[in-house]
Amino acid sequence: MTYIWTPENRFKKWLDIEILACEALAARGKIPVESLNNIKEKAGFDVQRIDEIEKTVKHDVIAFLTSVSEKVGEDARYIHMGLTSSDILDTSLAVLLKEASDLIIADVDKLLTVLKDKAFEYKDTVMIGRSHGIHAEPVTFGLKMALWYQEMKRNRVRLISARKAISCGKIAGAVGTFSFIDPGVEEYVCKRLGLEPAPISTQIVQRDRHAEYFSALAITASSIEKFSTEIRHLQRTEVREAEEFFSPGQKGSSAMPHKRNPVLSENLSGLARLVRSYALASMEDVTLWHERDISHSSVERVIAPDATILLDFMLSRFTGIVKNLLVYQERMIANLNMTRGLVFSQMVLLKLIEKGISREGSYAIVQRNAMKSWSENIDFKQLLLDDEEVMAYLSEKDIDNVFRLENFLGNVNFIFDRVFGGEDENA
Repeated sequence: MTYIWTPENRFKKWLDIEILACEALAARGKIPVESLNNIKEKAGFDVQRIDEIEKTVKHDVIAFLTSVSEKVGEDARYIHMGLTSSDILDTSLAVLLKEASDLIIADVDKLLTVLKDKAFEYKDTVMIGRSHGIHAEPVTFGLKMALWYQEMKRNRVRLISARKAISCGKIAGAVGTFSFIDPGVEEYVCKRLGLEPAPISTQIVQRDRHAEYFSALAITASSIEKFSTEIRHLQRTEVREAEEFFSPGQKGSSAMPHKRNPVLSENLSGLARLVRSYALASMEDVTLWHERDISHSSVERVIAPDATILLDFMLSRFTGIVKNLLVYQERMIANLNMTRGLVFSQMVLLKLIEKGISREGSYAIVQRNAMKSWSENIDFKQLLLDDEEVMAYLSEKDIDNVFRLENFLGNVNFIFDRVFGGEDENA
């Protein structure tokens, strides 16, 4: 990913576009074939020379063209003929962002594979589900992984759509009117680069495309932060149901040798803030003056490499976190039992309703016992067995049948079928 944004690769893309435009012009008789061959043979650039020239001309594309001209000689007069700088800048940016997309989508595919493996590995690993941070009802750790898998599938769709939106070039001249360049040149160049010509442009490709692209990156980064935050919570000492792998020799604190901190996940939470800020910056770039100004240019020089490199890093890091995640199943069961059976309250409620008590009456009975269990640390099931009003409707066998974890897990396979399309863990 880093190579994509090197000056060498950026200038190479510029040169590719200029030569493709020359090829198209030569096919239309605008450039002698001998001159085209000379251009293709000699055209090159020197990054240091470009930097040196730019100090004087204060224009990167002119500096680039000057460097190329020094290598080509007299036939360099045919290079950039009828074009404007943004023809090169915007078309090359589309190629660079498209290449970056390919790497990011490949990263997502690797993460999806790891998440799917973990989902099936822990499909039946029971843990407490939480709402507002408070124990709710049992889920499985595999369901949590399946949830993340499904969200990353949606992110993959967004990234593919964003790649398509950004894969758009323009070779249309100073204000997009093809005044001094045949539209067929644009079609030829874009086709060779794997891009679509912008149906209409000004001096630039319109920046709503870029805003869509960086927004897709930001949503993906936000998903990674969401998952990382969950791991951070699960690693808290009071919870400790899962934690990042702690390698031999690793240190958690300069002062406290006992510390094992979720530093990788915390790092991802921080980086997601940056990627989201780049999405906002890209939206600010949508509004430009008339046919174009360059207020977007300085922004994109920062956010394009930064956002793609960061997300590439984030996806790789998070894939490693999930792959090496330490999962403590015994702790999950211990935490689930911490509330002395209160997780079965809804099942008791429904059973009383089934026996003929109104919902309001059933709720009052169950809540009365639940609150006593909370305040006095008494087993919820025992409270129900000792409650004459409850026992007037339920038998001891009814209550035993209610207090079974399997009652919560009957549709896990159904959910997995919907998420994974009936695939098994080896598919």
